[in-house]
Amino acid sequence: MNTGLEDSVFFKLVRVVNLTARPFQQRVGRQHQLTLNEWRAMAVLGARPGLTATQVADLTGLDKMAVSRALAGLQRHKRLHRHEDPTDLRRSRLYLSSIGKALYATASSQAREREAELFAGVDTEELRRMNATLDKLIASVAGTVESGSPA
Repeated sequence: MNTGLEDSVFFKLVRVVNLTARPFQQRVGRQHQLTLNEWRAMAVLGARPGLTATQVADLTGLDKMAVSRALAGLQRHKRLHRHEDPTDLRRSRLYLSSIGKALYATASSQAREREAELFAGVDTEELRRMNATLDKLIASVAGTVESGSPA
């Protein structure tokens, strides 16, 4: 049994994220002046308009400061609108602007192409199982973080 760090599932997950993030920055980020965290926030807001910053943090797994910086960057480039939450005036609801929606459509298309390239060698059943396992892992980790236990 190997016990090296490179055999750790956690290490492999981090490595996959890093290896897939690098091409994103080269292909999409530079072309559109978009950071990876801005893209992550944009992807969540493109799929679910009207979220709060806390909800964006929860859905992306980013810390609140990283989300705050990402949202500020999106707003600086006129890709994001904030609207007061009518049920709680201390919060804002977040929406992509027309510029943000157009970029989201373009970047989403590029992301789907990249995903197809990445998973070209993985059969449908393996992909389905991996997706289900990742959903379980996310739920487990999210539950641990929410209960205050170390992740």
